[in-house]
Amino acid sequence: MKRHLSCLSRVSLAPVLLVLSACQHRSPSLQPPLSEADMQFLEDMTRAVLAESLVAPGAFVGTIGPNSSGAALIRPGGRDDYPAFWVRDYAMSLDSGLVTPDVQRHHLFLTAAHQVDEEIALPTGSRLPAGSIPDHISFGGVPIFFPGILEDYANQGGPQWGLLPSLDDHFYFVHMAACYADASGGTGFLQESVNGKTLLQRLEAAYSMPPSLENGIVSVTDEDRGVNFGFFDTTIHTGALFFCSLLKYQAALELEELVRAAGNKDRARYYAGQAKSIRSALPGVFQEPGGFLRASTGLSAQTDVWGTAFAVYIHALPEMTEQRACLALADALRRRTIQWEGAIRHVPTDQDFNETTAWEKSYVPKDTYQNGAYWDTPVGWVCYAVAQVDADLAKTLAAEYIAQLRSGDYRQGPDFGAPWECRHGNGHRQNPVYLASVSVPLAAFRRINQ
Repeated sequence: MKRHLSCLSRVSLAPVLLVLSACQHRSPSLQPPLSEADMQFLEDMTRAVLAESLVAPGAFVGTIGPNSSGAALIRPGGRDDYPAFWVRDYAMSLDSGLVTPDVQRHHLFLTAAHQVDEEIALPTGSRLPAGSIPDHISFGGVPIFFPGILEDYANQGGPQWGLLPSLDDHFYFVHMAACYADASGGTGFLQESVNGKTLLQRLEAAYSMPPSLENGIVSVTDEDRGVNFGFFDTTIHTGALFFCSLLKYQAALELEELVRAAGNKDRARYYAGQAKSIRSALPGVFQEPGGFLRASTGLSAQTDVWGTAFAVYIHALPEMTEQRACLALADALRRRTIQWEGAIRHVPTDQDFNETTAWEKSYVPKDTYQNGAYWDTPVGWVCYAVAQVDADLAKTLAAEYIAQLRSGDYRQGPDFGAPWECRHGNGHRQNPVYLASVSVPLAAFRRINQ
């Protein structure tokens, strides 16, 4: 089975982690889509945006604050947007390699400290099962487990967001620990106690929380659902969930290596079996005839461009399924149904649910935000996948991405905002100086260049 561990693939040669590096995935030799100058520009911009996103102890973002967590926090971007620590955005940015070990430790243990140990019923009708991980944590230490609200604990959740907390954060918590093992050069931290439980116990509890089928695929019902993936949390997905299952696959591999390093071979075999089962099941549950994979099997079961590219990026698919996915992405790029100015749409324009919405059930208008706007975050995943079958096409997409970053570079002044969270040719654009729009592509382009 081919494996990918985003952070553990850069593991140091400390003796305790030699077992981890033995299992790293090595990418095939690919033609670099970016020049050295463009790579340097992207890294410099990512460092700058990361600095803008860092909130020092005691600092405010606009009128929100102060940060009383005891150390610096990384929010999803700069200026006055997203004034809190979001677990998912932070975890996705770790693969850039730019977050220092001390900052990683603070975020990891802060998240662990807010994990739920006994089920909590919320006034909105939603519930927090044991093992639940926050979606975001306010500067004042308020854990919020659902989208749509900043720090009003009692009013979080409700019918719009589902009865369960956002599901992807549970697997991103595991990813945070895997990255910290790499950055710190050891796994002794797994035995440290947080509110009476070891960190490793908390990681395993988080992994087990999202409801899953016997084959390991994450699955929810219309009545009892949680967010599939936070980058389309305004979309209702039900049934089997593709992106969340990919994150579970990645987390299973990471936990396999972490528990093995901690000396538990039986648990390591369990997680290896989980990963193998999920990987085997994915094509039969989600693959579409043209090679793409769909986002879910219930509501909003449209083609998932991001998920298809990410599946290739982490090698979660059997070889033939992966090849078909790469070809499907390349074909969509040629027909320009998934990109605009180097950014990527969630659903191909020719696969929209109907004329009024891209996703079957979305809370935002078509061609805005997560319902048809274009995002920079997944462009590196798409380039990685397309480079397997058409290096020139991947290079063209990468060039368009860098060109719009250069022309809109926020460092030119307050009238500029790139990297934006999302954009559209209709004039829609949202949240400037957005970290994942550069940190996630940077990690992918680095891997292609290896």
